[in-house]
Amino acid sequence: MNAYNRLPVTFSRGEGCWLFDVYGRKYLDFTSGIAVNCLGHHYPPLIQAVAAQSAKLIHSSNYFQSDVAVLFAERLVKACAPAGMKKVFLANSGAEANEGACKLARKYSLKKYGPGRHTIVTLQGRFHGRTITTLAATGQDKFHRDFGPFTEGFEYIPGGDIAALDKALDPKTVAGLLIEAVQGESGIVPQTQEFIAAAARLCEERDILLMFDEIQCGLGRTGTFLALQQYTGVDGSPMKADVVTLAKSLAGGIPAGAVLAGAKVCDVFEPGDHGSTFGGNPLVAAAGLVVLNTVDNPAFLAEIKGKGDMIIKTIRSWNHPKVKDVRGRGLMAGVDVDADAHTVLEAGVARAASSQCGLLLLSAGINTLRLLPPYIIDTNEIELGLDMLKNLL
Repeated sequence: MNAYNRLPVTFSRGEGCWLFDVYGRKYLDFTSGIAVNCLGHHYPPLIQAVAAQSAKLIHSSNYFQSDVAVLFAERLVKACAPAGMKKVFLANSGAEANEGACKLARKYSLKKYGPGRHTIVTLQGRFHGRTITTLAATGQDKFHRDFGPFTEGFEYIPGGDIAALDKALDPKTVAGLLIEAVQGESGIVPQTQEFIAAAARLCEERDILLMFDEIQCGLGRTGTFLALQQYTGVDGSPMKADVVTLAKSLAGGIPAGAVLAGAKVCDVFEPGDHGSTFGGNPLVAAAGLVVLNTVDNPAFLAEIKGKGDMIIKTIRSWNHPKVKDVRGRGLMAGVDVDADAHTVLEAGVARAASSQCGLLLLSAGINTLRLLPPYIIDTNEIELGLDMLKNLL
């Protein structure tokens, strides 16, 4: 169906940070499949793990345990334990993960306070998915056209507005606050420390679930395993959450999502409350273990931060008249340009077709180019990609 505004290129294979189209032209990938291929393309340990697991067992259903899924769940909870996570529900995608988070918040509030306390507060301009409910959670009018009526019970406030946050978090009607520590789809905008700390304090005081959508910014993308770990909470203590959602990079290219829950809500779901046919199947789990065992490593995360700092510093050093701003965390950067970002992407693909070598970028909002290279990218590839970006501009 005609659901995508695709660029005119068709890929047939990938290797490391490079993709190759059907004509043999190569492209340096600064997209990671929209933050999915975090370990690049054809990463040997990932290929080996998927091949070995597919030879043993691909799927069995969640009516039974899977040895590798248990290992994956335990490893994921361990990686997210610094944020207070205790248990995990495994799904297939970010939209499903955010659906699960909303259900978790509403059941927690219903069981403890009774009917009427079901509203989920989100931020304007943020993106949480494309199902009817996660579209309702997405505070952008352009995604709401043609698909109503939506699931009721969502309210939007401006990001960074502490007064609006205080007013919206009514303990009589609100079950949860769902936010991105670093906004992805609409501009690569990190939340301020003051706003995050205020959210933590208000949610704690009013027993409202603090839920972080880490689908794009989590799993090492910003230089810490979770982006929320770059903030402090109440009284300057390490930031904790009640719920964290993950997807995209979680299995390095195999569809995967997760809802992680802290002590307050980790036992709220009961058998029959939620489910996912493919969620956490053995193939996904085997791939996910490779990602976790690679990324959840202080030295590896420090490399991601260093590479991201290099990108930001280099672009700023250009003082380019077409670059209005550059910002980000780790390997998640946004470059504001004085042109429609999608037009820049189309020009880049057209140039690649004539030069045999090109750069793949994404847009984020109207005038922002989004840079999401694989974690394994080296400094030579970063320099090459940024040279191509500068020449394109």
